[in-house]
Amino acid sequence: MELRQLQYVLQIAAEKNFSRAADKLHIAQPSLSQQLSKLEKELGVMLFQRNTSSVELTYAGSKFVEQAQIIIDGVELLRQEMSDISELRTGRVVVGSMPITGAHLLPHVLPVFKQNYPEVEISLLEDSSMNLEKLTASGQTDLSLLSLPLEIPALAYEELGEERIDLAVPPEHPLAKRSLDGTKTSLEELKDEPFIVLKEGQGFRKMTMDLCRNAGFEPKIVFESNNMETVQSLVATGMGVTLVPHFIARAPRSEFVPVYLPLTDPAPSRTLVVAYRRGRYLSKAAKAFVETFKSTVSELTEE
Repeated sequence: MELRQLQYVLQIAAEKNFSRAADKLHIAQPSLSQQLSKLEKELGVMLFQRNTSSVELTYAGSKFVEQAQIIIDGVELLRQEMSDISELRTGRVVVGSMPITGAHLLPHVLPVFKQNYPEVEISLLEDSSMNLEKLTASGQTDLSLLSLPLEIPALAYEELGEERIDLAVPPEHPLAKRSLDGTKTSLEELKDEPFIVLKEGQGFRKMTMDLCRNAGFEPKIVFESNNMETVQSLVATGMGVTLVPHFIARAPRSEFVPVYLPLTDPAPSRTLVVAYRRGRYLSKAAKAFVETFKSTVSELTEE
């Protein structure tokens, strides 16, 4: 049994498809199939049930995957620890980020980190919060920028700080004039407003829906988008209202800008975190990135 065979099985289990697994592993599909057959013959068990459209783990396969992941994690732990012991300044950190939040925080974090650790490579992986949790739990990112609550128990996290949630309304909306006198708006006042929200699968959509429901109403959704910039532009043109994370609301724009209003105390907020797989060894580079993130978000919060 070879280490690469364990990696092959884990990739097939993740993709549930030989062709996609082979592409991810950068090997030919026939070679991958041969290696799996060789391993199954050696073990004397079938690890996968094959059919025309997908492959599924057998009972033996699921047990194999559990132990194989432990072994692969152990090898990665050893490699990272040896790298740290050697005091190498080079390294690589794979960072997962929600596109919306990352677009407004990473430009503050990455230049600071690169200035302090110029030889460390940062690889950025952007996806929805739901998919990022899965990618982080499977070890495909070293750490990911997310917000609480996390759905997968296998994830540990460090808090970055609280971020206020603001209300965005069209410039001609009756509530817009409150931006001049600082009057706060309650969520209950929005029960009859048309809402523009993010599409399913994005964490902030769920937060928006939960906040409205906790305020006693189901939001009347008139438009959905995958992009928060699109959502805000539609608000600015008078199509509806929305809720916006404060870091995004404060970002400068040239046109199609809504009016942003604070909500009544206690103002809703979300907790930003850096998440990683529970028990995963974090390299010095990864830990340094976490600390850079913490200090940067703390400074932004104080402004």
